[in-house]
Amino acid sequence: MKLNLRFFPFNFIGDLLRFLRRSFRLLRDNVLSSIRLQLIFTFIVCSVAAVIVFSLTSMSLSRQQEYPQIDYSRGMRDIEEHAKYMVNYLKSPVVNEQEALSFLNREMQRSEYKILVLTTDGKVLYKTADAPETQVDIYNLFANTVSDRITYDSSTDVVNTRREFVSFYPVDLKSQKAYLVVSGMPTPEITYTYSVTSGVGPVSLLTSVAAFVLLFYWMTKRKMKHVESLADGLLEISKGNLEYRIAASGKDELGQLGENINYMAAELNRTIEEERRAERTKNELITNVSHDLRTPLTLIIGYLRLLKDKNYEDEKQADSYVNIAFSKSEKLKRLIDDLFEYTKLSNHGNRLVTERVSLNELLEQLLEEHVGHAEENQLRLLRDLPAERLLVQIDTDKIIRVFDNLLSNAIKYSEKPGLITVTMTKEPGWVKVCVGNRGRPIPKEELERLFERFYRVDASRTSESGGSGLGLAIAKSIVESHGGEIWGESEADEVRFCVRLRLDGDEGVPPSGGYGRIGV
Repeated sequence: MKLNLRFFPFNFIGDLLRFLRRSFRLLRDNVLSSIRLQLIFTFIVCSVAAVIVFSLTSMSLSRQQEYPQIDYSRGMRDIEEHAKYMVNYLKSPVVNEQEALSFLNREMQRSEYKILVLTTDGKVLYKTADAPETQVDIYNLFANTVSDRITYDSSTDVVNTRREFVSFYPVDLKSQKAYLVVSGMPTPEITYTYSVTSGVGPVSLLTSVAAFVLLFYWMTKRKMKHVESLADGLLEISKGNLEYRIAASGKDELGQLGENINYMAAELNRTIEEERRAERTKNELITNVSHDLRTPLTLIIGYLRLLKDKNYEDEKQADSYVNIAFSKSEKLKRLIDDLFEYTKLSNHGNRLVTERVSLNELLEQLLEEHVGHAEENQLRLLRDLPAERLLVQIDTDKIIRVFDNLLSNAIKYSEKPGLITVTMTKEPGWVKVCVGNRGRPIPKEELERLFERFYRVDASRTSESGGSGLGLAIAKSIVESHGGEIWGESEADEVRFCVRLRLDGDEGVPPSGGYGRIGV
């Protein structure tokens, strides 16, 4: 027979414990993530503590005061017990009349109480020696005895009145009916009574209120310190210390506020750093532009002045001056055009006119145009393009300018004689093109700055030898405006610049004939 372990008691207890544990964790997480729930929980705990303190204070302040007094109730009980003892003996069926009389004589001789045996009409048959009575009024005796009995039976407290106590019982002396009367003064004893004064009052109330306030202050102390740290942090940040960070504390709204303040400080710091960097770049831009514009402009003015003053030997020398001035003018125009182009791209003032083209074919045509330039500089172009057509959505003229700049830089700064490599690879959703050449290695920190405007690896280079310094900055702006990436790599003596563009549409259609690895 297969047991259903699911209903085994220990499984049930385990499930119950796991449920309680999960419930406790859920409740704890909810409380820790909400200031409102934390305040409710704190108020409940402080209220319960105040009630407990109120109860304990009331109990401790309640006083028991002891009062001594004389109590006759025990003496009355002794007289009553003695009377019952005699009655029980006389009523015993094994006791004859002679034995009863003998018992009465003994008790009357040794008893400390007054004992009377009366007939039904009140005549005294037997009595103790100190008893003077010979006739007793049965009616009055019965009335007094009943009154004492009522007082005795109903008394649950102290009897402090001293008077004779009478116990009255009917007995049968075999030969006649009679009454047994036992009386005497009750023996007194000292007893103590206690009076309780309640402690419920202003002291208990004030103590419970103080307990509530102190416990509430203690339980909220940590949270208030966090609030103070937030206030101090905001004050510190407002003074301009944007490096200051508020210590993380808790998952509730205050913790989130601290994280948001830290994020705000970081963003402000980043924004200010960017503004400072932009200011430095602007100053560098003004300095570089002034220098790069002044150099060719000074040469142009100098040669034009020579021509104006006719300070030349012959027409051949004059033509040479004109050619130099014209060359410098063209260089000046290119520099101004580059600066204008970069400004438009940086300010998003130049709208892209995109079309869907095959990047393979575009790059192949561009490489053909640079073959002659490369051969003049004792360089060979080595291309590695895939056979499948890789289609991209681009502004053709601007992308041509990017690759034209990369190829021109590779030819200009390559070791001669040498080799220029152009590779194209397909990645998931992207196409990557790299242009590499052999040359002096570029440190990593300088590679990251190559795309800054007017930055040159060799600070001694001027526009005469190193270009305007805007080519790579323009290329970066163009590529990023297409949603792509451009970066530089340097390994050993090889320097590569790579461009990644997003593929578009049916990029797997093979061209007629295709392109393979061709060396020129």
